[in-house]
Amino acid sequence: MIPFNKPFMTGQELVNITHAHANGHLSGDGPFTKQCHAWLNQRTGASASLLTHSCTAALEMSALLLDLQAGDEVIMPSYTFVSTSNAFVLRGAIPVFVDIRKDTLNIDEALIEAAITPRTKAICVVHYAGVACEMDEILAIAERHGLAVVEDAAQGIMSTYKGRPLGTIGDLGALSFHETKNIISGEGGALLCRDHVYAERAEIVREKGTNRSRFFRGQVDKYTWVDVGSSFLPGEITAAFLAAQMDAAEDITARRLAIWERYHAWAALHEAAGRLIRPTIPAHTTHNAHMYYMLLPSLDARTHFIQSLREQGVQAVFHYIPLHSSPAGLSHGRTGSSMQVTDELSERLVRMPLWIGVEQHLDAILAAADRVLMG
Repeated sequence: MIPFNKPFMTGQELVNITHAHANGHLSGDGPFTKQCHAWLNQRTGASASLLTHSCTAALEMSALLLDLQAGDEVIMPSYTFVSTSNAFVLRGAIPVFVDIRKDTLNIDEALIEAAITPRTKAICVVHYAGVACEMDEILAIAERHGLAVVEDAAQGIMSTYKGRPLGTIGDLGALSFHETKNIISGEGGALLCRDHVYAERAEIVREKGTNRSRFFRGQVDKYTWVDVGSSFLPGEITAAFLAAQMDAAEDITARRLAIWERYHAWAALHEAAGRLIRPTIPAHTTHNAHMYYMLLPSLDARTHFIQSLREQGVQAVFHYIPLHSSPAGLSHGRTGSSMQVTDELSERLVRMPLWIGVEQHLDAILAAADRVLMG
């Protein structure tokens, strides 16, 4: 079976882990963590970057930093991973689900304003497939209504919107380094603060609500509990693995883009014949080839496609079950618009295998897909 995903290693990861052990520092915020922070700050321009044990943790930190209270509302898409919603529900907030655009599958910015109520406190956008949402319009809406903007940029490392790295355009951004992402550490994430408004408190929230980091920098003579928080730090072994990936980030992205372009060129003929719809990449964005997805004509067509590829030894997969129609979504959230596009496209989307090393299998994958699509 050609798998949908296979985690990539550069070859430097185990060397770094050996060094981390030799350093005698395996808990959080060691030398490799600091190296990752420096890379993120330099690469994204964030005023503060903090590694976390997951993107989920970074989103949960965002909810804490926004001081969300029971009954507050956060506008977000429904076509996303459960962590986007869970992070805010844990603070007692209510997810208000808004439909997505047909082209990028990102939140439809034209529907956001109508979903705002006196209880709305934030907008959480999701950059699907590493392709940017329309951030200028979203920021303008947020400014008009005094709302914070959180970017769930789990899939967005190395992607940009009008030249700006994803995760640093809103007030707060969350990245993922899960093994299914482009730059990985197994589990892992990061919180990005656009400016210094949240940076100092974020450091405290991440360190269990203490000013421990300031103590280690010699800024206070002892550390103590000063705020609500939790243990959001990853261990140093995770950071050591991630540092090796970051060093190779440009090469990893270039190799993934080459695979993506191969899929895109192949799919063009099938799109012209009306068999599928290819992804849309707006001209003012750059993407990172996080995934290659296609929209097939119907749920039945997708089911047949996935099953037929599996019978030929290729693992293609669908993606999210929309949150607004899930049991917890029905219980904890509500819809702020018609969800017609989300409902329709979620049943038609299929993702193709995309990982470094799959190049040697692409001829076989595309031949198998041709056989299915062309009958």
